Amino acid sequence: MKNSHSRTIGVLSDTHLYEPDDAFRNQTKRAFSACETIIHAGDLTSREILEVFSDKELYAVHGNMCGYATRDSLPESLEFTIDGYRFGLYHGDGIGYDMETGLISRFADADCIVFGHTHRPLVQQLDSVLLLNPGTFRGTGRYGSPGTYAILTIDQRGLSAAIHALPPE
Repeated sequence: MKNSHSRTIGVLSDTHLYEPDDAFRNQTKRAFSACETIIHAGDLTSREILEVFSDKELYAVHGNMCGYATRDSLPESLEFTIDGYRFGLYHGDGIGYDMETGLISRFADADCIVFGHTHRPLVQQLDSVLLLNPGTFRGTGRYGSPGTYAILTIDQRGLSAAIHALPPE
């Protein structure tokens, strides 16, 4: 049975960091201070960056840019339940061009599928499944685009998500 209380979940992907630096710590604190749960959709590069979320419930997978130790310590994909909603979590590399079909066939029973890899934020309702890609938490460098993340909300209305741009440092 789905819960009636409200929950706020922070979602990020493609951090591409070898260790948490001050900028990352400050950005995650500002972005996710109201979140009790964090979902990381891979390409952390190093598992050490998850240490900044030590006080939160955490779900994470590795991505194609992760080193051996991170790949060894985190799964390629993960299925879990939060407040009665079924989640599928996968970085997204290796799916091909039709990611939506590939993800839905991989997680046939999911209410929400979280993925990364493309660096393009996406919130899309496809029939009964919410597809969510938070984009890349780190900006796209020379083009000046800000990093993005998602806030996923579970409340009496169900599941919803919104993409947010990281504020400048």
